[in-house]
Amino acid sequence: MTSKIIKSDLVVALDLEDRILEEGYLVIENDQIIEMGLQKNLDSRRKFDEVIELKNRLVMPGLINAHTHTPMSLFRGHVEGHTLFTLDGWYNTIRVLELDMEPQMLPGAVAVSCAEMIRTGTTCFADQYFWMDQIVPEVRRSGLRASLAYGIVELGNEQARHRELAAATAFLENLKGDDLLTGWVGPHAFFVDNSEEAMRIELALASKHNTGFHTHFGTDDEEEIHCQKHYGHSAIEQLRQMGFLEHPILAAHCITLRKEDFSKLAHTPFSVVMAPSSGMRNAAGIPPLPEILAAGINVALGTDNVTNNNSYDMFKEMAMIGKVTALLTRNPAAISTRAILDMATLGGARALGKDKEIGSLEVGKKADLISLDLEEIGWAPRGGQDIYTALVYSITGQHVRDVMVNGRWLFRENQWQTVDYKSARQELEIHHAALMRRVNK
Repeated sequence: MTSKIIKSDLVVALDLEDRILEEGYLVIENDQIIEMGLQKNLDSRRKFDEVIELKNRLVMPGLINAHTHTPMSLFRGHVEGHTLFTLDGWYNTIRVLELDMEPQMLPGAVAVSCAEMIRTGTTCFADQYFWMDQIVPEVRRSGLRASLAYGIVELGNEQARHRELAAATAFLENLKGDDLLTGWVGPHAFFVDNSEEAMRIELALASKHNTGFHTHFGTDDEEEIHCQKHYGHSAIEQLRQMGFLEHPILAAHCITLRKEDFSKLAHTPFSVVMAPSSGMRNAAGIPPLPEILAAGINVALGTDNVTNNNSYDMFKEMAMIGKVTALLTRNPAAISTRAILDMATLGGARALGKDKEIGSLEVGKKADLISLDLEEIGWAPRGGQDIYTALVYSITGQHVRDVMVNGRWLFRENQWQTVDYKSARQELEIHHAALMRRVNK
């Protein structure tokens, strides 16, 4: 059993007690935090296998990106001037590219996505895509913690349904027992491109593997129109009647989520995943965040894909959700910076069912943490802005200097430790050029 102590000028726990430790320390054994406190209270005679003096750094929990599609860095910039938030818009911009894509084009894109997340302070993410056999090895190499969902699109086609569900089943079976990766079921969009027949099979699959669903919900009115027409009630009510709300659901966007359904979602494992940059770039909007939180619904934060976001920087997403919520409500105090930080840490952990393991710095939790450079721009004056305000509105992922997951450094002193970004980017460029040749032939 190896032990290390990390000393830092500032430790921001983001736990339920809101502990902020000036000149604090953490003791880590293997993958777990076993002790936290103030450096002045340490016994100088204690010995550790490794002493890490971070000095002028802020240590905090790693950020959790609760909704993305890592292979889609291959398409970055390809949907400018279009929306992905309707079936027609998505199909005629991204799906037509995916139909010409080959499996070997994915690993470089995934590696670039993982490198960008690590560089900007993400330690855990939720992904949804197909060809998971190409994605899983790259995520494992990166050392990131992840909840991976096999993305299912069947559009009511029986042959596609059998093929996609067989692939999702094999994926879940193969991922059993992984220390950092968990498998989810990923219907792309309930009632829109996943029929009720497919959904019933997906429900049985999730029950068998004791997992949840990562899906898009309420990006437009399509599922709502379908359910009102066929069942005479809302899509949320139909999900409730089918038994889906008994399982964790990562519901990305939820822009058209009906206020009448809020009470049905409170105290269920349904999580609204806000992706403000994506919602705005797609000219779709965002749901009423203060009312959703007030209803007792868990909220997490994500970047979505980077085709038209175009960044994995979760610090930017935190700033964006605060600003757009203030604008839409015409209330600068509509959402506190502390609540926004919760969405990017413990809120994401709750959404993934991992809040006992990650999302805050606490004794007994996994050693998933990041350090930020306190000598960089944006912090001053320290007496003028509280630390939560600085983290949300003054800081970006470029302040990150160190990233640890499960007690292992993925980024140390501004250098990647597990991902060769230069090689991954070169591979991405090669496959992007090949894809463009296939599309334009």
